[in-house]
Amino acid sequence: MRPLYLVDSSMYVFRAWFSMPREFFDVEQNPTNAVQGFTRFVCELVEREKPEHIIFAFDESLDSNFRNELYPAYKANRDPAPEELKKQFDYCKRLCRALGFQVLADGYFEADDLIGSALTRARTEGRPSLILSADKDLSQLLGEHDVQWDYAKNERWQLAGVKAKHGVHAHQLADYLGLTGDAVDNIPGVPGIGPKTAATLLGHFGTLDVLLEKLDEIPYLRLRSAALHATKLREHRDMALLSRKLATIRCDIPLPEDTALGSRRAKDEDGLMALIEQLRLGPLTRRRLLSL
Repeated sequence: MRPLYLVDSSMYVFRAWFSMPREFFDVEQNPTNAVQGFTRFVCELVEREKPEHIIFAFDESLDSNFRNELYPAYKANRDPAPEELKKQFDYCKRLCRALGFQVLADGYFEADDLIGSALTRARTEGRPSLILSADKDLSQLLGEHDVQWDYAKNERWQLAGVKAKHGVHAHQLADYLGLTGDAVDNIPGVPGIGPKTAATLLGHFGTLDVLLEKLDEIPYLRLRSAALHATKLREHRDMALLSRKLATIRCDIPLPEDTALGSRRAKDEDGLMALIEQLRLGPLTRRRLLSL
């Protein structure tokens, strides 16, 4: 059975925003460099892979989601998205929909949670998934038949390759981030616990829960500053558990039931042509879109 392609779309919009020159504008002179780069990515992906089932997942809100209710400082280290980028995100979603592709976006849940929920549902249907993202967090979702693909580097890995890539097994990744934190998302973790220490601790104890139950055993491990780590974990136990919760991808978000998961609808030809004109896309991109 061919896989369900799950695209971490926001990553590729941001990548285009930072890498594409600021020389593209729509008919109203709004910047469209991120749309241009994302459109080329979509064309190349679909032409290359010819996916039978594909979902483009977006972060609907760039500034807040349910994790902010758990920890208000979550992602507070990031500058608010400029209005011109928010408009480009809207264009990218509209373009995918006009092409007939399923788009998932929610104001309360992140794209990772939508991807996790779609992958879980696909698994119940016996379909493997292919996650297009370089984000290590998403590796926690991988099952025996799933693949993660860093498209920009053209690197792919499966469940068995997660430990070699990230230092821990897929099922340990949320626990690992509970210990180390994640500076990108402003997840605090436990002070003084770095990647090597976290991997060593999880390698010995298996899970964060067992580790926290057996703190008295840590000083006897062959681990530098083991006693200090035990003290830190005792002092910051609640923060470790909260950090794990922030890093855990939800897999229970209700998804639309009106179509087969990721199946493509007919193109909205009129809507697509209107977007092409609005975005002032070049003739080559126009031809590629119309032939997808």
